[in-house]
Amino acid sequence: MNAKVAIPSTMPGGLEAAIGQHFGHCDIYTVVDVVNGAVTIVGTLPNVPHQQGGCMAPVNHLSENGVTLLIAGGMGMRPLVGFNQVGIQVFYGGQAANVGEAVDALLAGKLQEFTSDQTCGGGK
Repeated sequence: MNAKVAIPSTMPGGLEAAIGQHFGHCDIYTVVDVVNGAVTIVGTLPNVPHQQGGCMAPVNHLSENGVTLLIAGGMGMRPLVGFNQVGIQVFYGGQAANVGEAVDALLAGKLQEFTSDQTCGGGK
């Protein structure tokens, strides 16, 4: 697997950070580069406010920063559709204790793709 993976995180981000339970309202994204199934780089990316573009603002922000895969604990239907439209795969990782555990689960093939059944809020 080769991917640029974003995980909504609590401050200050990184593999030890807790997962932000709603992607669009997280403090920061931990961004992990995966090459040949191994983590090569761990960094962070600030979140953007929801103002203009609503819940699509964070979707576009991640897309513009080269993200190809997102691990999330929760999101509404509109951003899930948006991620599908910009070519970002979304996996459900809300059960993980922290970002590192979620990434390990992804690399081990233990995360399921995020579906409309897992969406929350007014998007249903």
